[in-house]
Amino acid sequence: MSVLRQFLLVAFALFQASNALYFHIAETERKCFIEEIPEETMVIGNYKVQLFDPNTKQYGEFPSIGMHVEVKDPEEKVILSKLYTSEGRFTFTSHTPGEHLICLYSNSTAWFGGNQLRVHLDINVGEHAQDYEKVAARDKLNELQLRVRQLLDQVEQITKEQNYQRYREERFRQTSESTNSRVLWWAVAQIAILVVTGFWQMRHLKGFFEAKKLV
Repeated sequence: MSVLRQFLLVAFALFQASNALYFHIAETERKCFIEEIPEETMVIGNYKVQLFDPNTKQYGEFPSIGMHVEVKDPEEKVILSKLYTSEGRFTFTSHTPGEHLICLYSNSTAWFGGNQLRVHLDINVGEHAQDYEKVAARDKLNELQLRVRQLLDQVEQITKEQNYQRYREERFRQTSESTNSRVLWWAVAQIAILVVTGFWQMRHLKGFFEAKKLV
């Protein structure tokens, strides 16, 4: 593998590692995101929900509003479906590489359904989902040991990303081969139709000329 490709894979892994954003939704609206995740990779999402107050024209805390989180794997199997509080975190581990669908929506009813929500969301993937301060305290690691653990986790995550890229390349190759095969057979079918049509027209014209005694 070339140095450039290794650099791009590492950059891809780092870029995908953490996505922090916020968005606005109605209380009864559903918002979904697609995350491309390698297999056997931990994902942690931290979120906070704020409700718009028409009186103050600001977003504030509203503890009674919960957030429902649903995650589907590339095979559309639900791997997480749970109602959380207005602020917290959700976590899951991917078992199939590919695009995972992460959907969030509030538990609001029509009673509050006309207001708008601001949802802060930070998704961390792979070794970036690890809290290394807790790891150091739990496993009683010194600074050097903790750094080695971090480096090992980074290498493992990069390996997973490389495997996922190979998986995507293989799927793309299979799709390309399937498409090329279909195009080839369609071209053969078109040629066969043209040959049969031409033969039929020649027979028809020959019969016509014979009937008119022109041949």
